[in-house]
Amino acid sequence: MEDPNLKLNVNFFRTEGGSEPVRNWLKSLSDDEKKAIGTEIKVVQFGWPLGMPVVKPLERKMWEVRVALKNTIARIIFTLDGNQMILLHGFIKKDKTTRESDKKTARKRMKQYFGGKK
Repeated sequence: MEDPNLKLNVNFFRTEGGSEPVRNWLKSLSDDEKKAIGTEIKVVQFGWPLGMPVVKPLERKMWEVRVALKNTIARIIFTLDGNQMILLHGFIKKDKTTRESDKKTARKRMKQYFGGKK
């Protein structure tokens, strides 16, 4: 039974080959890191729309979930499709701002996602 307070459902971006890059990235993390990321994604699911410090808009139709981990910082870039939160790209942040290469990866996946929809 779905929670009536849930505002967004979460889906992983899937490549044409069936791979889910964000899910695969999450599997490489420790249990504590996965739990922290999952908690912040749940905050977004129930609290949308949200702003800083949890969600930062990156550009039109693209946001990042900001997650402080024990010794580092993680980011998950997502887009929205109705009430669907599509997780496009996840990474460990290495610079003060989100790298252009990470945004480019997310943009490419977003284009593939929406381009594949009828």
